[in-house]
Amino acid sequence: MSKIVVLANDGISAAGAQAISESGQFELDLHSIPQADLAAYIQSNQVSALLVRSATQVRKDLIDACPSLQVIIRGGVGVDNIDVDHAKSKGIAVYNTPASSSQSVAELTFGMMFSMARGLYDADRNMPISGGTEFNALKKKYGKGTELRGKTLGIVGFGRIGRSLAEYALGCGMHVLAFDPYASETQVHLNIAGQTVSVNVPRSSSLNEMLPNCHYVSLHVPKQADGSAVLGAAELSLLPKGAMVVNCARGGVIDEGALLEALNSGHLSAAALDVFENEPTPRIDLLQHPKLISTPHVGAATQEAQDRIGEEIASILNTHFGS
Repeated sequence: MSKIVVLANDGISAAGAQAISESGQFELDLHSIPQADLAAYIQSNQVSALLVRSATQVRKDLIDACPSLQVIIRGGVGVDNIDVDHAKSKGIAVYNTPASSSQSVAELTFGMMFSMARGLYDADRNMPISGGTEFNALKKKYGKGTELRGKTLGIVGFGRIGRSLAEYALGCGMHVLAFDPYASETQVHLNIAGQTVSVNVPRSSSLNEMLPNCHYVSLHVPKQADGSAVLGAAELSLLPKGAMVVNCARGGVIDEGALLEALNSGHLSAAALDVFENEPTPRIDLLQHPKLISTPHVGAATQEAQDRIGEEIASILNTHFGS
């Protein structure tokens, strides 16, 4: 019996590749095929399962051109690069791996918050250039940092990532507020030195209620159904002067033009983005802003998360194909 061909077009960890191969029923293809050539490659190689991350776009034209496809798996949380409804209408199953990268994204978010609080990102830019000649001036510039303990973090979207972030924030002594109209409950469980502590996070009824109380805001939601930003100019104006925002969710969840205006006016003291509206070519004026931390969409890019994602993908394949 011929093996089921699985194309990991955006790559997969060694642990994931091993887990897929162990069942013996899959032929794992690790080629990375350019988008323009992908449909022809899938057809000629009779690919049954397509594994993608965020780079490969699985749109209607690709789906229609590939009758051999039975399964599409997104290694990660969002599936906005896949036309899910159309795939399902053609009998193609679509899966993602939402649980595997939660901790990695939460840790990046929290690291960005520490960096903004103490100006670490800006000091790292300036010390190599001016530290040898303007040490005292830089010491004065970065001597007005703040502590996270006692500050209030508003989390927009209280799913797996939002909950994981809340655990870090509570452990650091922050106050946490949650806004998520779809979350059934907002209790989180912290494991501290082998003991479990349960905390009920206050749930806000609206962004308008939550935002005025936040020193920090972190977003963990997709864009709204109409494609508009969750935080636009009106929402950013509700934050207290000097607040800081983080987006490690999806590009466009924050209106980038409104964000620049809020940074330039001094209403926001800093912002951090791991995702951008125009990936992989984000706007340069945003990337070069002195009050912005930026990373190239690496929230889930830890070895631990990629191993978990790969192993979860193997489990999905085995379950779907009845291994």
